[in-house]
Amino acid sequence: MAKTKIKTAWFCTACGADSPKWAGRCPACGEWGTLVEERVSTPASAATGSNAGYNHRHAPAGRPRAVNDIEVTEEPRVLMPGRELNRVLGGGLVRGSIILLGGEPGIGKSTLILQSLLGLPKGTILYVSGEESATQLKLRAERIGRGSDNLLIACETSLEHIFTHIENTAPDILVVDSIQTIATDTIDSSAGSVSQVRECAAALQRYAKESGVPVILIGHINKDGAIAGPKVLEHIVDAVLQFEGDRQHMYRILRAIKNRFGSTAELGIYEMIQRGLREVANPSELLMSTTSGDLSGVSVGVTVEGMRPFLIEVQALVSTAAYGTPQRSVTGFDARRMNMLLAVLEKRAGFKLAQKDVFLNIAGGLRVNDPALDLAVIAAILSSNVDMTIPAGFCLAGEVGLSGELRPVVRIDQRIAEAEKLGMTDILVPDGSLKGIDTGKLKIKVHTAARVDKAFRILFA
Repeated sequence: MAKTKIKTAWFCTACGADSPKWAGRCPACGEWGTLVEERVSTPASAATGSNAGYNHRHAPAGRPRAVNDIEVTEEPRVLMPGRELNRVLGGGLVRGSIILLGGEPGIGKSTLILQSLLGLPKGTILYVSGEESATQLKLRAERIGRGSDNLLIACETSLEHIFTHIENTAPDILVVDSIQTIATDTIDSSAGSVSQVRECAAALQRYAKESGVPVILIGHINKDGAIAGPKVLEHIVDAVLQFEGDRQHMYRILRAIKNRFGSTAELGIYEMIQRGLREVANPSELLMSTTSGDLSGVSVGVTVEGMRPFLIEVQALVSTAAYGTPQRSVTGFDARRMNMLLAVLEKRAGFKLAQKDVFLNIAGGLRVNDPALDLAVIAAILSSNVDMTIPAGFCLAGEVGLSGELRPVVRIDQRIAEAEKLGMTDILVPDGSLKGIDTGKLKIKVHTAARVDKAFRILFA
């Protein structure tokens, strides 16, 4: 029996870096109070060989080659049944890739993966579940309304037993739900610890790269995104997909945080229904209200996420501060950017908002980082402040600078086309944005402004 050397190491729960001793501040990422102690055991006979249950052969070292001598081949992809998932992945699932799908517990990660796999017409799929029983997965498949003879279910938490199932089934796709429940015998710590998660993920990564089988990992995160969540695994996997949304509402957002095979600007929108998740083909209809046309504090902005433009409703409420310190509450938008826009309104446009409460909300539960939404944000705030409605059919797109100027935004032609397609009658954009665009052929009326004060005169004239 091989002797086991037991030692302890300190791991950072924010970035996953390890340290031989405790420190108040992580030397890698600089976070304070994030180092936790883990017991690590390493078999004495496994100094340089394989670990974590997957015995692999090292490829012979090749000579370094010049960049011009390297042949580029297109990565083969497995097309998933859903267009939204394929868009976020960059065109499909790349063979030999390892994907991490993260999100809060109960948000719908397992439902999204299971209904996508049940729609594949061919190929052997091994679904390893460490949280749910086979009966629970069967009931979920019945609720989705699909069945499959190619989807194999294995309820297992041992990494060594998982590789035994892999050898017996030779799957074309492997799913591990979730990575926090998997443990290997080579590490003397509980499942879900930083060392266990990193070691199991590294072993599955080696299997994916050497076998060419795509591996999908499902992981939980807490509110801070720490403790064995995507922050620990993001350097190991090829792509990190974040499944966002409020569990009390029916809308979900699938966003790519990291993707070696596609753009990280793409997102997919789903609606939670009785039979699983439904793809939302036209998010503009989802994110816009049809009953707020005669209310103040509501504006419509045109934003772009990835290759997809859509219209989104911005809601604001400005009221007199009931206490000495005014409140600033933001949902779905950067709070610091909103404070900057409030300072621009006070300094450049003359609106006194320092002693008023300001509440801002992006409808639909979506979080937007597009600077082109600045104009819609300040328009909604001013509309609530003066209690005047923005004309129906009016949408806005423009970035606001510190001096009060409106800066042009990218892909303005696609924004105008999306607004026209959804029946908007007017759109306000910054000066200089219409170069090369023939506005005479457009059905929508295009207004331009160079500064925020002129934009307000157009909106509330």
